[in-house]
Amino acid sequence: MAQSVQPGRFGHSGRPDETWLAKQEGEPILEPDLPIVDTHHHLWDGRGGWTYLLPELLADLGSGHNLVATVFEECRSMYRADGPLELRPVGEVEFVAGIAAMSASGNYGPVKVAQGIVGYADLALGDRVEPVLEALIRAGGGRLKGVRYSVGWDADPTIGNSRPDSAPHIYARPEVRAGVARLAAHGLVLDAWCYHPQLQDVIDLARAVPQAAICMCHVGGVLGYGAYAGRRDEVRAAWRASMTELATCPNVFVKIGGMLNRGAALDFRALAAPPNSETWAGAWRPYVEPCIELFGAERCNFESNFPVDKMGTGYATLWNAFKRITAGCSAGEKAALYSGTARRLYRLG
Repeated sequence: MAQSVQPGRFGHSGRPDETWLAKQEGEPILEPDLPIVDTHHHLWDGRGGWTYLLPELLADLGSGHNLVATVFEECRSMYRADGPLELRPVGEVEFVAGIAAMSASGNYGPVKVAQGIVGYADLALGDRVEPVLEALIRAGGGRLKGVRYSVGWDADPTIGNSRPDSAPHIYARPEVRAGVARLAAHGLVLDAWCYHPQLQDVIDLARAVPQAAICMCHVGGVLGYGAYAGRRDEVRAAWRASMTELATCPNVFVKIGGMLNRGAALDFRALAAPPNSETWAGAWRPYVEPCIELFGAERCNFESNFPVDKMGTGYATLWNAFKRITAGCSAGEKAALYSGTARRLYRLG
């Protein structure tokens, strides 16, 4: 039987079906000593009755791989209830900084949870974003490492845009580029998120603001559902062409992960049990290997995208899938891919 609780169609996250997930076959942990920094996970409370806070995250982190640190990624969680609209996202950084401080006490195990924090600021404020960035930095207590500014937009309404005011070419707006420049002046990373037909916008942004370190989330937002269903070869060719050009921008890095949902490589919801790591590796390899080839290990870092990707796989299986794909990499390349690049990019120490 497939999942008894459908967590939403492709492009939309929902609470995982724990009964279905429990059917995933157990696997030995591959390369259990390899240090890993998970560069992209979320924390939230009560989202559709779904809680993912420190206890839930620690349960996943403790599933067998050698997780040493994590980077929290903004998810519109715990915003302030009042005050100026542009400052309300500071509440999320305050919330995560508290969890990071709990983790740093050592009372919750050795993993440095949220050693880095990627928050949110409305970069469309342009130069006026400066006091917001300063407030985020203060709230982070030394842990704020970047801002994610999502602009995912597609003309097909079934795709699901990443923000209510999504529109074409947001990264091209002068005020947004001014905001990115302010971000760069503080040494903070821009985590970019859009869909693969929009990658030219990231290329243009990277060239317009070359002093900004930009990390492209989720291997460039490849889409495989809606208007893109049944066009895998065509989509992959277009995506690779754009990623090839993006790789010529030396200030751009790539997060490898987040392909399970929008990439739609497997209709996991229709399966009686979650795929094993070998199956997931086969689905993701056509996107992971080109990223490493084009950008090099020194500009790539792995992410879990949990708990969003928990809709289709457990944490141990996800990292086993990545390790299967990188089995042929050198020890130095693996060190960069799984922790070194993340430490350098997000200044984790």
